[in-house]
Amino acid sequence: MKPADAPAAETRSASAAKETFMLRSFSFFSYTTTAVVVSYFPLYFLDRGFTEQQIGIIYSTGPFISIFANLLTGMISDKYRTIKKLLMLLLLGQLAMIALLFPLDQFALICAAMIGFYFFQTPVNPLTDSLILLSVRHTGVPFTLVRIFGSLGFASAALLLGLLLKEIGSEWTLAVALATIGITFGLSALLKDYSGSLRKIEFSGFFRIIRQPDLLIFFTLVFIFSVVHRLNEGFLAVMMRQMGASDALVGAAWMISAVSEIPVFYLLGKYGHKFRELPLLFIASLLYALRFLLLGQVRQPEWFVVIQAMHSVTFGIYYTTALRYLSGVIPDEYRSSGLAVYTIVWAGFAGIASGIVGGYVYQHFGRGLFFDLGAALALIAAAGFLAKHWADRRAG
Repeated sequence: MKPADAPAAETRSASAAKETFMLRSFSFFSYTTTAVVVSYFPLYFLDRGFTEQQIGIIYSTGPFISIFANLLTGMISDKYRTIKKLLMLLLLGQLAMIALLFPLDQFALICAAMIGFYFFQTPVNPLTDSLILLSVRHTGVPFTLVRIFGSLGFASAALLLGLLLKEIGSEWTLAVALATIGITFGLSALLKDYSGSLRKIEFSGFFRIIRQPDLLIFFTLVFIFSVVHRLNEGFLAVMMRQMGASDALVGAAWMISAVSEIPVFYLLGKYGHKFRELPLLFIASLLYALRFLLLGQVRQPEWFVVIQAMHSVTFGIYYTTALRYLSGVIPDEYRSSGLAVYTIVWAGFAGIASGIVGGYVYQHFGRGLFFDLGAALALIAAAGFLAKHWADRRAG
């Protein structure tokens, strides 16, 4: 390098470091809100007197509306090549919907307000993931080494906010959510906006991509796997509370799951490219079946905390590996839309199925059949990923 180029290189390096810091900070606080919604909203509604089936219906409103919200925001992002402005708008919408929830006590009105909240909340994480993926070429920092800070935010919030709500009461859950969303909105204003390819977006080309048989098969297997994940996510807190767990213990369970995925994200970020995606997804599905079988035998809520450590080798492997698979088959100019479809499948359709079916099975048949259902679906997903891997090898 010529001496004259040194200041410019240092400036680029400093700029990349600043951009990475802001992305990590935004991811950290964005996932604190996710922790509140996933870990403590079910307990908030349980303390308001709603049944398990009603909580399942409330929980399923998010996945239902996310089908439209993610597709709409993904296409808008790709068409206008902006993510930052969309994130800011979505966070403002979340603040408005949480404020609207405070005075409501009727189940139907709460469902309507939660639909509005989830419309603004569910697209945030896939858009953030898209922003991080697009930032890699500018910052040189791998996706997983930024996304890890989301896991840290989730873990910190799951434990610390659990302790806080234990002291001040679950009625403060909405106020806590307002605070985390407000901080995240402030950070969003400091993000740099990245865009994909400068090629003109032709959505007919995008729809041709997602109609590919291989991709449709993959999304079907993702759906089956994701129902299993959503069953655990949607009902873990309710189950633990009914077994006598405190909010702090529930928070510890969520903290363990989030912390456990961090080393897996790091290792897959450095060495994951050495392994094929479909065999890794087969392993993750198989281990999820084992996780559900173990949960079905638990009689003390403390064991839920221990078994949640398996989140590392189930969801930790699945999340990064599925994104890597999609990144290899979907062009940059359709990145946000592709991730939106992926989110619609694993958070939308799978969330609806797990919320409605899971709530019904749990309330009418109990925990035993609930976990047997999850284990069976995980085994079906494992068989599907393995069969697709073998078919691809023969075709190749």
